[in-house]
Amino acid sequence: MAEEAPKTTPTQEEKVHVEEEVVVTTADKTEKHKEEEASPEKKKPVEEDTHETATEKSKPSSDENIPESGSFKEESTRVSDLADIEKKALQELKQLIQEALNNHEFSAPSNNPPKEDNNTENKGKKEQAEEEEEEKKEQVAADVAPPAEEAKEATKEEGEAEEAKVKETEVVDDKEACSTADEDGAKTVEAIEETVVSVTVSSEQEAEETKVESKEEKSSPEEVSIWGVKLLADERSDVILLKFLRARDFKLKEAFIMLKNTIRWRKEFGIEELMEESFGDDLEKTAYMHGLDKEGHPVCYNIYGEFQNKELYKKTFSDEEKRQRFLKWRIQFLEKSIRKLDFTPGGISTIVQVNDLKNSPGPGKWELRQATKQALHLLQDNYPEFVAKQVFINVPWWYLAVNRMISPFLTQRTKSKFLFAGPSKSAETLLRYIAAEQLPVKYGGLSKDGDFGISDAVTEITVRPAAKHTVEFPVTENCVLSWELRVIGWDVSYGAEFVPSSEGSYTVIIQKARKVASSEEPVISNNYKIGEPGKVVLTIDNQSSKKKKLLYRLKVKPSSSD
Repeated sequence: MAEEAPKTTPTQEEKVHVEEEVVVTTADKTEKHKEEEASPEKKKPVEEDTHETATEKSKPSSDENIPESGSFKEESTRVSDLADIEKKALQELKQLIQEALNNHEFSAPSNNPPKEDNNTENKGKKEQAEEEEEEKKEQVAADVAPPAEEAKEATKEEGEAEEAKVKETEVVDDKEACSTADEDGAKTVEAIEETVVSVTVSSEQEAEETKVESKEEKSSPEEVSIWGVKLLADERSDVILLKFLRARDFKLKEAFIMLKNTIRWRKEFGIEELMEESFGDDLEKTAYMHGLDKEGHPVCYNIYGEFQNKELYKKTFSDEEKRQRFLKWRIQFLEKSIRKLDFTPGGISTIVQVNDLKNSPGPGKWELRQATKQALHLLQDNYPEFVAKQVFINVPWWYLAVNRMISPFLTQRTKSKFLFAGPSKSAETLLRYIAAEQLPVKYGGLSKDGDFGISDAVTEITVRPAAKHTVEFPVTENCVLSWELRVIGWDVSYGAEFVPSSEGSYTVIIQKARKVASSEEPVISNNYKIGEPGKVVLTIDNQSSKKKKLLYRLKVKPSSSD
């Protein structure tokens, strides 16, 4: 009977992977089910008008209905600050990694062994039958050989006998010659034997040395690096490992499996080769890094409204190949950002994500949703704990429904990093976490190309309703005074003047007071050349019923002599 092929049982890693796939699939099905429930107009066209009316009523009238969160507080990356149970988990994880490095588990191929052939016995019988048939054919050919062949064989035997007699005679004649050469021949044989022995010994030594070298290679642990940090090489490795532990709530085995899967995925995805690829500049406006938040985290801005451009949308998401290209570009962008982080204990090793949903394509854009979902899946599985905060600004009303749908599938830790702000509160929310000199002008800050840079600090003042606020800057020598100023939302009056210190001098109007509308230039920049001691006075008159946020900064330059 043919032997059965051995049954293979899935490894622990494969089980975990399957479970993750099941969860994702279930989540997708649940999401689709909820979407179908949320859009009954597709099933009941008769109720379309009623549904639209209800939808309009459900729209929030203001940003007050948009929930805020952001309760997450980033943990320390110093081992000394960890709890005892966390220290133990980190130490045990390092032991597991060391064993895996010793056994070359991170680079071990995952090829499945070939299946055995169940028909081996049948094949053997078939070959045996074929051999027997060939023997029978040879026997038949020998039996039917013609008599002429037998005569030839007899003649051949007689000739061989005569040749044997001649050879015997030659051997007798040569005995005397051979006896004279016995001594020299013996010496030659001894020399040959010595040579053979020495060659054999040297070859055995070489074989042993080769075996020793191969054993040393196998015994030396492999080296594995991730995000430019070599595992277990220094304390930076601890910071990396803490990310995996925290992503799995310090569950040792799950964190170890996640790390192994991440390293294997990076090899399969070709991360190092991906870093050298060029994707052009089409997507540069959709995501970029700019400045730091108040805690020193790099800030990444994701601009979804750019995909309203039909040409860009089609070029990016129209088919699977283009979506894969977008995914590779996004991974490359993230990798470049991560490699600039500081993985030393206490360093900044996370990023703040600002997601601008202004003019974002709605939930009907299936291609964008599919690409985003795929990207999020890869980021969650292979980039643990790299986000310090997720800030969503200019949030439209429909996004709240989408967020409610996906919220049950997010961990509390992930949800605590989310922060939402509607259009009227976006600038105020961002300024709470990002200094004005670091925040781009389009989002309510003063960061832009010009005379001022991020090193020039910005002063923030709250102007009360129906109140006037003045900014005075005294000057004692000849100079050129430059300033930048903006009021979030404007709808206030602004004026500037120079008041000399000496009596009898006249006040100089630099900017006549005028009302600045919210639709005007967001930042006012001005400068004034001063030739005598005095002060520059900037006036903000807020006659509205709402408090206003005033941002300004000044810079003095020496005056060039005329």
